[in-house]
Amino acid sequence: MTTRDRDDDGRARQARPRDALGRPLTYGEKGVEPVSEEPMPPEQTLEVARDLVCAGRPFSAHEVLEVRWKTGPDGERPLWQGLAQLCVALTHAARGNAVGADRLLRRGARHLVAYRESSGPLYGLDLDAVIGEVRARIGAESD
Repeated sequence: MTTRDRDDDGRARQARPRDALGRPLTYGEKGVEPVSEEPMPPEQTLEVARDLVCAGRPFSAHEVLEVRWKTGPDGERPLWQGLAQLCVALTHAARGNAVGADRLLRRGARHLVAYRESSGPLYGLDLDAVIGEVRARIGAESD
């Protein structure tokens, strides 16, 4: 039986090395630098996630956004969950899983549209542009 990396409270931790797309590597191999598992302020979360996506690390961006989604205010969860799911969609696309990418794009878009309707804070994010880009990508993949 394989043991999972856990902290003293039993929560999963990122001790296993991973490649840029989040695939686990063999212990001892050199992977990408792990991202912080501590929540960051909203603006910093967006900046770090954006930088990670630009660096070809959408899985790591997902992890940064997921921390905010799970620790932030309940009313903001659709924003962070939607953004995290978009990053997982990018990860699936980069790994060649078009079906998984499409499903997560659609799921992420639904969360972001719901959040836009709540009029919650955007922290400088152009949510309409993000939603527009996702819808364009979904439409392009349907052709």
